[in-house]
Formats: sequence, structure tokens, C-alpha cells
Amino acid sequence: MTSGNYLVFDIETVARPIEEFDASQQEYLLRGATTEEEIQQKISQFALSPFTGKIASIGLLYMSMFNEEWNEIKIGSYTLDESMADGEERIGILPLTGAEVKYYNEKTLLENFWEIFKKSNPHLISFNGRNFDSPFLMLRSGILGVRPTRNLMEGTKFNYPHHYDLIDELSFYMNDRIGAARKFNLDFYTKAFGIESPKTKEVNGSMVTELFFQGKIEEIADYCLKDIRATWELFLKWQKYLQFN
Repeated sequence: MTSGNYLVFDIETVARPIEEFDASQQEYLLRGATTEEEIQQKISQFALSPFTGKIASIGLLYMSMFNEEWNEIKIGSYTLDESMADGEERIGILPLTGAEVKYYNEKTLLENFWEIFKKSNPHLISFNGRNFDSPFLMLRSGILGVRPTRNLMEGTKFNYPHHYDLIDELSFYMNDRIGAARKFNLDFYTKAFGIESPKTKEVNGSMVTELFFQGKIEEIADYCLKDIRATWELFLKWQKYLQFN
């Protein structure tokens, strides 16, 4: 493993309310849904796109590698508070993880995220980050008028430098739905490798939008950081037993 700085990152996203879209957009987004259940199902999927969702939290774990030894530099969260104006920042401590959390509106949150890459150019570690988090961050930034300071989508699907996306590493960059190299979710991988799963009955990814509109933003940030810790532990398993380059 190359000496230097590494950034483990993960985002949690939430659906934007249907009322934020005009009539033609609403018709397009809900096309084909005829029952209330079908409408709500489509709305619940808004969180999966930067055009219909928004970023609720970014979890960040800074690590450094020197002389083949890992050192933790810092763990923390950038979390959305829509009551804040552009450029405002509020700092707190998360109740479960005890990590620092910085609150911003979404535009300022993204501006501060991209500042990281002005100060250093870390290697990236993620779970499904190349397939979801990176394009979401890039596109959401463009939508809000924020220019990224690093192209998180550089390279190709099978060769993107300085980013270890564990879902690709553990499936050997294949996209099989069945077979030895099929992809699983983070919960399944962690349990398979003997790591405590970040998923609990109290909070899981499907609940993030509901928690956000209940005002439980600290719970979302804590949940995101649990994913970060699990991703890091999974990375160490992969590095020790399965990395060959």
C-alpha cells in the first residue's frame, strides 16, 4: 500500500419533496404510477438521484499510511441543516459516535467538502462510492453551482486510480447477479468477514429520508459514520488477504 493520506467517505441522501418540482416534472417523475402505493414508491426513490434528492450527510475518516503503519487522523461529519444561510457553519458533537459534526446548508456543505482536495489529494476508500457517492457528489455540486476541485469519476469503470471502491474490489470488477463474484450490500459483506454490521433495527438506509423530515439529523450523521467505520474495517480485511497490487 502506497504511503500517504487516505480518505474513507460515504454519503447519506434524502428525497426532495414532490412539491419542489413543477407540474411537468411531477408528471414525468410519477408517470405510470396509478395507486397511492405506486406514487409513494416512486417518491421514495428520489433519494437515489442528485436531480431528485439531496445530500443529508457526508461521513469522513482521514487515515495516513507511513512505514506500512496506519494512523487515524480524524473522523467527522458534514451534515445538512437547511435553516442555515450560505457560508454559515455550526459545530457539534454527535451523541453516539462522539465525533465532530459540522452543520451547513447543502451548497456550503459541498463547498467545504471540495476544500479537502485543495489542501491534499488523498487516496479514496469507499463502498459503492464510484457507482453512487462520487457521481452524486459531482452532479449535485453542479446543480447547486459548486465546481468540484477533483474529478471523482476520472478513469474508466475498470481502472480508476487512487480510489478503492470495495464493492468493485470484492466482486473483481464484475457485474454478475449470480455466481462467485456477485455483489452484496455492506451489511452482508461485513457479516461475512466477521465485522460488526452498521445496520440496526433502529436505523438503516431506507429510513434516512423519514428521519430527516423528523428532524433527526444527528441520527443520520451517526449512522453514516458507522458505515464509515465498517467500510474501513472491510478495507483492512481486503488489504490483508486479497490485495495484490
